[in-house]
Amino acid sequence: MTDDFVTLTIEKQKNIALIAHDSKKAEMIEWCNDNKDILKNHFLCGTGTTARMIADKTGLPVRGYNSGPLGGDQQIGAKIVEGRIDMVIFFSDPLTAQPHDPDVKALLRIAQVYDIPIANNKSTADFMINSKYMDQEYDHKVINFKKNIRQRAESL
Repeated sequence: MTDDFVTLTIEKQKNIALIAHDSKKAEMIEWCNDNKDILKNHFLCGTGTTARMIADKTGLPVRGYNSGPLGGDQQIGAKIVEGRIDMVIFFSDPLTAQPHDPDVKALLRIAQVYDIPIANNKSTADFMINSKYMDQEYDHKVINFKKNIRQRAESL
C-alpha cells in the first residue's frame, strides 16, 4: 500500500463517546443500563447533560464535556482528531430542530473522515457493541493527513 494512508489501531479497551439529544436521553440511559456489562470495560465520555445522567442513573463512570449547544459536540470532534475517541454512540432526534445542528453535522463529518464507527440509533449501537471487534484491537486505514498537508503547502 502507498503512503496515501496510515494504519491506526483501535485498542481492545475502547474510548466511547455517548451523546443524546434531549428527547433521546431516556433511551440512551436504558441502552447503557442494558449494556452495562460491556460498557464498564471501556472508557466512556459524553456531552454534558447526557454524561451526567448516564453516570447518575447507571453508576458507570462517564467523563463529561460541555453540553452539545455549548460546544460539547466540537469537543468530542476534537478528541476524534487527536485519536482519543474510538467510537461514537449518538442517539439523535431526526424530528426536532437542534440549535447546534452545524456542530452535529461537523461531528458526524469528522467521524467519517477519521473512519470512526458511529451509531445514530439504538439498532446500530446494538450491532456495534455486540460486534466481535468490541473485545479486540481493530486496525483501520485513514488518509495520511501529514502527506496531504505537505502536498497542499507545496502546491500553493
